[in-house]
Amino acid sequence: MSPILKAALWMTGSIASFSTMAVAGREVSDSLDTFEIMMYRSLVGVVVVCTLAIATGAWRSIRTDRTGIHLVRNLAHFTGQNLWFYAVTVIPLAQVFALEFTSPIWVIVLSPLVLGERLTAVRALAAIMGFIGILIVARPDMAGLNAGVITAASSAIFFALTIMLTKRLTRHEGITSILFWLTTMQLVMGVIMAGYDGHIALPDWQTGPWVFLIGCAGLLAHYCLTHALAIAPATVVVPIDFIRLPTIAVIGMLVYGEVIDIWVFVGAAIIFAGNYVNIWVESRGSKAL
Repeated sequence: MSPILKAALWMTGSIASFSTMAVAGREVSDSLDTFEIMMYRSLVGVVVVCTLAIATGAWRSIRTDRTGIHLVRNLAHFTGQNLWFYAVTVIPLAQVFALEFTSPIWVIVLSPLVLGERLTAVRALAAIMGFIGILIVARPDMAGLNAGVITAASSAIFFALTIMLTKRLTRHEGITSILFWLTTMQLVMGVIMAGYDGHIALPDWQTGPWVFLIGCAGLLAHYCLTHALAIAPATVVVPIDFIRLPTIAVIGMLVYGEVIDIWVFVGAAIIFAGNYVNIWVESRGSKAL
């Protein structure tokens, strides 16, 4: 089997997992708030990660010398994920996913500050195209600007911070260590934030399966995406990942009766073009070195 076909199969799992998590998050939103959703998602994650780490002997790879970076990374991811779960409950799912695709654009903008990387002309062009796409998705006349759009767009910024800090961690640590600290730290954050009002809602027989799906889908999505990037270059993986948008648009239409908005696709296409041009130029530059 060719590397591209293998990557496509892994990305199929990633797309299905992200879509499942969005639907499951909306289904439990009437019973659980976003902090409770994140708490239970992290609890499922802790059980899964620890079980696999013990079973495979990967427990030895969990390190404790960079807990500070892990803490900042997980604060960013916890914030972004809470904003994302809120957004999927109040605006069309396709709009949430389109705005989420701006994360690589924010990486370009913030990487000179966080990673010390140079802002090239191509990267600047990609960032400008991304922001144009954001305006189109949110509506050029700002008529579509609301809390859902703001939180979805904001989640992309925190996801970008997560990506950059993950990049720093992967220079020294493996995925088991990163996932262990991801789930355990965010479980503590979830307990604190979910219990700040003195009450934590418990899943019932209806919400319990959805909560379990959220936890498993969240881990599986990133696991599949990581494997796809390890097999094939980003110039192959990114276009496949873009299939998430029409997929979730169709799901939103069939399950929730959401109208497929052409402007969301126009804006998302511009965001995608900016991302792809930057990745293509970067990959050619890497090969030339």
